[in-house]
Amino acid sequence: MRVVLVDAGGSNIGSVRYALERLGVDAELTGDAAAIRAADRVILPGVGAAAVCMKRLEDLALVDVLRTLEKPLLGVCVGVQLLFAHSEEDDTPCLGLLPGRVRKLQASPGIRVPHMGWNTLQRRRDSSLVEGIEDGDHAYFVHSYAAPVDDDCLSSSEHGQHFAAIVQRGNVAGAQFHPERSGAIGARLLKNFIEYGLQ
Repeated sequence: MRVVLVDAGGSNIGSVRYALERLGVDAELTGDAAAIRAADRVILPGVGAAAVCMKRLEDLALVDVLRTLEKPLLGVCVGVQLLFAHSEEDDTPCLGLLPGRVRKLQASPGIRVPHMGWNTLQRRRDSSLVEGIEDGDHAYFVHSYAAPVDDDCLSSSEHGQHFAAIVQRGNVAGAQFHPERSGAIGARLLKNFIEYGLQ
């Protein structure tokens, strides 16, 4: 099983790699198109701004590579936001692998943005990716933007509004939370992705 982490920049790449190592997976960090196409599983991590991450993918000539990838692809944090058609953050066109727009979370009394900390997951539909992840399980979030709850949403969460926490359409999936910081639930998500792909 060959697993690669796309070098899209961001401070969470090392921690994602370490989380995979704890599962016995030695993931290669790469910006090489051939290595990404040859992988069995591809993970797109990201921290920071969508525009910065998209610019890095463009500079590495990886936008079309990811758009035409046939192997299972998992976006993490900003990486999941990049899978959508567009992000409100800096009015950024993204990969367009999932329909819809990523929008800024709305602050209100008692609701701070960015959303930081542990929050519960609400299961919305079944997939091998969320096997063993149930209603009320907790995951760790750090984000100001989020994708909508639609037919591609496997699990949602709520911070002033409902948003997609785990999404999947065919061979493309993602998690808005940080699996590398989400304990057993994050490890289960990564393990499911590695073992089952996206079924």
